[in-house]
Amino acid sequence: MNDTLFSVENKICIVTGGLGQLGAQYAKALYERGARVAVFGRRVDDARIGKVFPADKFNYENLKFYQVDITKKEQIEKALDRIEEVWGSVPDVLINNAGIDTQPSAPPEVSGPFENFPEEVFREVVDVNLVGTFLACQAVGKRMVEAEKGGSIINIGSIYGMVSPIQDIYAYKKELTGVPFIKPVAYSAAKSGIYNLTRYLATYWGKKNIRVNTLTLSGVWRDTQDEYFHKNYYSRIPIGRMANEDEYNGSVIFLSSDASKYMTGSNVIVDGGWTAW
Repeated sequence: MNDTLFSVENKICIVTGGLGQLGAQYAKALYERGARVAVFGRRVDDARIGKVFPADKFNYENLKFYQVDITKKEQIEKALDRIEEVWGSVPDVLINNAGIDTQPSAPPEVSGPFENFPEEVFREVVDVNLVGTFLACQAVGKRMVEAEKGGSIINIGSIYGMVSPIQDIYAYKKELTGVPFIKPVAYSAAKSGIYNLTRYLATYWGKKNIRVNTLTLSGVWRDTQDEYFHKNYYSRIPIGRMANEDEYNGSVIFLSSDASKYMTGSNVIVDGGWTAW
């Protein structure tokens, strides 16, 4: 048996949005398996770091934190310079996890009908979820090419980038509050762009030994979600529940390791069967 097949030991890995619910899970999973992990976040401070990655459980020599707005290329480049100074090499793995979405608790002015959806909100969501992914790929990929070491880029997708949201899931909001919630178009439009960005870069960098794949996720359970949402969501998914926050880690390790070294331009769907209907 090849014990190193799924190894990420000593790999330099970047996780954007790495202080969020899922990003922190990816960062921890990689760290626990011997990777050196750089966490990018728009808001990074000691209190937040200590809450998510307590110092008594994590060795900060192999876990670094950088305040990076991924819509600002100069901030990405500055963090990459620092990573090379600290660890002596360009990244091996980039996980484009950072993103924003509109939750059912959002006010009606940003969750109403398509006909009235604000242009500025649409642009903001696309800017973070799609343009930010493009900028991170561009900055990290360029350094991978120049270093001639190859690498793996994992772009986080969503079922709502593959198929349209089922608006009936959110109908309970109007019944409870009198105000409807309509899952907005911006997130779906932005996430759908991830798939062809992935395919484009997979073919563009294929001979450079840089693999680019998408990991598509479905909904993740949060204790802030209400029971009506859970009931409706569970009824629409074959596995009958939402994902736990650690259930995507195996796919992240797979795509980060040599176990997936012949895979590029692919979409790994881990959605509890949502898109199988």
